[in-house]
Amino acid sequence: MTYRISVLDRSPVRRGRGNGQALRDTVAFAGDIEALGYHRFWVSEHHGVPGVAGSAPTVLAAAVASATGRIRVGTGGVMLPNHRPLVVAEQFGVLDSLFPGRIDLGLGRSVGFTDGVRRALGQGKEAADDFGDQVRELLAFFRGDQADYPGVHAIPAEGRRVPAFLLATGSGAALAAELGLPLVIAPVRGERVLLDAVARYRDEFRPSDQAAEPYVVVSTAVAVADSTAAARRLLVPEAWATVYSRSHGVFPPLSPPGEVLALPMTDRESARLDEVLAGQIGGTPDEVADRLGALVETVGADEVLVSTSTYDQSARVDSFAALAQVAGLAVPAA
Repeated sequence: MTYRISVLDRSPVRRGRGNGQALRDTVAFAGDIEALGYHRFWVSEHHGVPGVAGSAPTVLAAAVASATGRIRVGTGGVMLPNHRPLVVAEQFGVLDSLFPGRIDLGLGRSVGFTDGVRRALGQGKEAADDFGDQVRELLAFFRGDQADYPGVHAIPAEGRRVPAFLLATGSGAALAAELGLPLVIAPVRGERVLLDAVARYRDEFRPSDQAAEPYVVVSTAVAVADSTAAARRLLVPEAWATVYSRSHGVFPPLSPPGEVLALPMTDRESARLDEVLAGQIGGTPDEVADRLGALVETVGADEVLVSTSTYDQSARVDSFAALAQVAGLAVPAA
């Protein structure tokens, strides 16, 4: 295997289990992922979104890091427009001080999901327009050379080397190239758009103290099972939640795939579900090996960030165990 493979968990709520259990499931799942030999385990940030419990990624990352001992832990990502760069620097300085050499700082530019959430956060949509300046300020706090606030230091972040990654939404790929940061990108708009963004990133990349050369992390959902149909069923609960959220503004709790497929769907919803599933990788070990290998080769990815959730937690662990075998991951020593 010529690429690393890691995991992103968004802490989705499962029907009948609630928000608290979703967070506890994330922490327990991180332990399973570490035991299987994966490289990183990242958590995400969603505010005021029913169906997603992960609203405080730095707090959750601390819990995950406390419950594990080797795997890198980070965020995919902290939505910087929602926060002051000084506070984010301080939070990750604390994390890196407590878990040295294991913390990653993934950064995104999204603001709240709805107008009400944005008002509650004290931000408007325009806050995302300042993302580049916010990232520069944040990195300067880590270096200790920020000049906008004389005499202000991000303690204990100053001088610590916490790897920063940029999530490619909007102009994220160009900004990652300009600042010399690793790029995290998903084929949500199709493969052609993905390849164009990665090509521009590589062409425009400027080496930095964060990265000497371009580094591309491609994110996608992957499910491995004994049959193509069984793998597709693993992907159905979260794929449906994604489809439902686009028209209703909430993520429904993940339900068993059989119940999802029995729902009365409009023709548009059914088509969208098929479209989401077609953009994900599911199948037998050989099928996944071929499709994942092709994606990595086409993109020239250095790392894959797998973002699969499903209703049945044990079935998800089994899928990730099978994927670890496909990828040839070495189980770490105790």
